[in-house]
Amino acid sequence: MSPARLIAALAVTLVIVSGLGYLAAHTVMARPPLDLSSPQYVSAPVPAEAEPTAAAGQPLGATQVDPAWLSATASRTGIPVPALRAYARAQLDGVGGCDVGWTTLAGIGWVESRHGTIGGRALGDDGHSSTRILGPALDGSGKFAAIRSSADSRQWHGDPVWEHAVGPMQFIPSTWRTWATDGDGDGRVDPNDLDDAAAATARYLCAGGTDLTTGTGWAAAIFSYNHAQEYVDAVYAAATTYARRSAG
Repeated sequence: MSPARLIAALAVTLVIVSGLGYLAAHTVMARPPLDLSSPQYVSAPVPAEAEPTAAAGQPLGATQVDPAWLSATASRTGIPVPALRAYARAQLDGVGGCDVGWTTLAGIGWVESRHGTIGGRALGDDGHSSTRILGPALDGSGKFAAIRSSADSRQWHGDPVWEHAVGPMQFIPSTWRTWATDGDGDGRVDPNDLDDAAAATARYLCAGGTDLTTGTGWAAAIFSYNHAQEYVDAVYAAATTYARRSAG
């Protein structure tokens, strides 16, 4: 199945499994009408070129993000430094194969889990929340799809019967298996690690082949991530807010 077809197939599930922070986003961050003339894309500074070094047999490590930029931008936007670093690194690494601005990933991170801090959690420097973030059981009740867990997926949520969306970007385990990415170069892939989850999100957004630096291409990519116009609006409001705040 092509990436585009795979995204379409997953979209129905994703719209039912909205992020934990999605409903709160309607009141916590204002949602103006979608205006694609406003900038939802801002670039992180490209780091100075340097040859990566690592001991034989060890991961090369991650792209370094300008610490001065991180400090200043985190202060202006209110995004935790580890989260901002993860979003910027995913953009700078180009893991998705297209141009994904850090503000786009930050918009999704806000809507899905408040950058891993939802429910009073703290986000550690390693990209992990103080307690893991799990969506509700996908047991077919209410608006939720009914998706049985598997032996492989239980390692992430511990439910022997039903699936749950996992981590700060709220990946369903079956989706994670497709897009899992080592975003911080530590040799592991973990949906609970925002570094990995942000990189996987960038890959997912790029897979549809749209140009995320254009308004219509950007909207189409976000719509593929969660097949609901209100979700696109919420992410857009967050992304444009971060773009505006980052300008100082």
